[in-house]
Formats: sequence, C-alpha cells, structure tokens
Amino acid sequence: MTDLLWSKPGVAVDASIQAFLAGDDVILDREFFLHDIAASRAHAEGLQRIGILTSAELDALLRELAALAGDFSNGTFVLDARFEDGHSAIEARLAERLGDVGRKIHTGRSRNDQVLVATRLWLKDRLGQVVALCREIADIALARAEAEAALAMPGYTHLQRAVVSTAGMWWAGWAEAFIDNAERAARTRDWIDANPLGTAAGYGVNLPLDRAHSTLALGFGRMQVSPLYAQLSRGKFELAALEALGSAMLDLRRLAWDLSLFTTAEFGFVTLPAQYTTGSSIMPNKRNPDVIELMRGSYASVAAARCEIEQLLSLPSGYHRDLQISKGALVHGFGRGLAALALLPDLLRNLQWNPDRMRAALDPSLFATDIAVDLARQGVPFRDAYRQAADPASWTRTDAEASLAARVSPGGAADMGLDVLRDRWRAGAGSDAG
Repeated sequence: MTDLLWSKPGVAVDASIQAFLAGDDVILDREFFLHDIAASRAHAEGLQRIGILTSAELDALLRELAALAGDFSNGTFVLDARFEDGHSAIEARLAERLGDVGRKIHTGRSRNDQVLVATRLWLKDRLGQVVALCREIADIALARAEAEAALAMPGYTHLQRAVVSTAGMWWAGWAEAFIDNAERAARTRDWIDANPLGTAAGYGVNLPLDRAHSTLALGFGRMQVSPLYAQLSRGKFELAALEALGSAMLDLRRLAWDLSLFTTAEFGFVTLPAQYTTGSSIMPNKRNPDVIELMRGSYASVAAARCEIEQLLSLPSGYHRDLQISKGALVHGFGRGLAALALLPDLLRNLQWNPDRMRAALDPSLFATDIAVDLARQGVPFRDAYRQAADPASWTRTDAEASLAARVSPGGAADMGLDVLRDRWRAGAGSDAG
C-alpha cells in the first residue's frame, strides 16, 4: 500500500488493523472515482484563484487529472489494494507525476469534504437515472393505456374479482405512479444539489477558498454553507435519495406481483416476452417468471440500505468513521434498484394480454356494484340497493362495455384523465437532464 496520508513518525501501522480500517473502501471508491477527480479539478482551480497555485502548476495538475480520468476509464489505472482509498490514489498519482506540485492538491481540503462532494455528485447522477427511467416507464404505460382503454378485464380487491375494469385502467394506475416517482426523485435531486467542497473536516479552513467557483464548476445548484451541516448531511442526504428510489421500487414490487399472478395458468391474462423467463433445472415443462420475481425482491436491497445507513446515524455532530460504512449500503442499494428498474421498460413494451382469458373471467358478480348504483340513482337508499344487488338472482347483466361506459367518475373507465396525466408527464420533461 502507498504511504498513508495520515501516518505519523514512530507509529507502526498494524496490517490487520489497517485492513479493518480500509475495509472495501478502495473497491467501493471505483464508483465515485471520476467524481472525485472532477472535484479535485475544481479544487485546484480554486487554489489558483487565491494564489496557492501558479497558473503553470494548475495547468500541470489539470493535465494529470485528465490523464488519470482517462487511464481509469480505459482500465490502465486500477484502484486496488495499493491504495487506502480513491482520495489517496489521486494524491499518490499526482505526487508521482508532479512531485511537490502534486502534493499541493490537498491544501485546504480534507478527505471528509472529498467523500462528501464525490458522493453528492454520484447521487445526483443516480437520481437522474431514476427520474429518466420512471419517466420512460410512465410514457410506456400512458401509451398502452390509450391503446388498450377498452380491453376489459376484472378489477380485484383482496385478490377477489370485484368489478369490471380494463387494461387501460391498469396501465393508467402505473403511469400516474411512475410520474409521481419521477417527480419525487427530481425534487430530491434538487434538494441534495448543494456543494460541500471547501468545508474540509467540518469547521472550514484559514484560507479564502473560492467556494462559489467550485459550486459553479461542479454544476451544483447552491453552496452548502455551514461546514458543520455538511457533515451532518452525510447519511441524511443518502437516506433521502434511497427513499426516492424506494418509492419507485415499491411500485415495481407491486407491478411485478400483478404480473406474477397474471402469468399463472390460473389467470392466464399475460404472456411475458420469452427472454424474461427461464426454464426449470428439473421440470422440462416449466417457463418461470424469474426476472419479475427478482424485480419483486429488489426492493429488499433498497430497504436494507436505508436501514443500515439510518442505524449508522445515531451519532453526535461532527465527522465519525462509522459513516464510512454507509458507502457500501448506498452502492448496493442503488445498484440493485437501478438494475431492476432498467429492465422494466422493455418488459412493459412487449408483454402481451390474452383477451379471451380476461373476458372469460368477467363473471356476473362483477356487475353487482353497477346494479346497486343504478338503484341508488333511481332513489333507492344505497343500503337497500346494496342488499338487493347482493342477491345473486339480480346478477343478470353481462355487458362489459355498458358497465365501463357508465363509469364516468373522473379517473374511471369512461373518463381516465389520460390527458391530465400526459400534461403532468410533459411538465416534467426538464427533469430528465437535471
């Protein structure tokens, strides 16, 4: 391992203790490394602006930081056990190439604000992906709701057949859900869009750092003013980001549950694209919906990440090494969640309904509520109408189209409000790019 940034003369480093301290940090930092380099670039520019670096020194640092980013991206440079973490790797590379000029890069900053800014930039990127995926899912659901507005199927409560519904209503529900999820992720991204670079270890430094420059250079919406709050926000901002992702994952879990049921032989409403199923290792007749089952299970990783980070935050103010553990939870939660969400758009585009099976499931009991409402419209007190319609002898209706046409309440089958949802979707168009 390269020389530790914090090593002191006369103090031996115990290998087993150092392994415990470092953990898998250097592996996790591969996720954040390019963001760390970008922050180093902005920091170097700020040091030149206040006279700590000359223009020539800045040029040399920017050149080597660009080379390091390129080498990392093409695999020439690898973050591995030679380094304690990504931060020390950057400094070691600059010192190796530039000597004392490279060693100046850490002036006025701490590994505390380095990890904060790299993580913050990473979170903004990941939340942007959540926004884009949720908007894509909502767009597909809206298009299919419009195309399949009249495709009749049972609506369920308690997993029991309840009323006549449509595939269009099913799609509209998911469309509005993922519009909401996109909006929540975009607002969360805006909320955490605060630059912590320049707060050092939580108490500022005795240099007139140009924090306005680094805020602009790194594309942050505002500066995080208080150095103490910059430390307090670690974990808090990660939790908010995971909660926004978790909102989408909860809907994915319920959508996957629907598809799990609808693809069974007992329902037979949906046929999945072949690539979303796998075979059994022993039963030749089986095609299993493994992809949607793993989608359904992926919320657990996001929830576990939230729980782990939340438990870490039982801390007083200031930085504490416990917070290092939050990186693994964050990377795993977003990794699993985004991987599951990314598979959903093509699945939704290509799943096929089986209209005959859906129509066959429309038994006469599904019209009982229509009968009760019609009686109430004629002046019968609803509780009397309810009792009359509960008698199976009254279940003489079978016209699904008439039932659907009568569902005129806003959002119902005859007035799904897809234009309202489409307007909301369009209003969020600027949130894709952040």
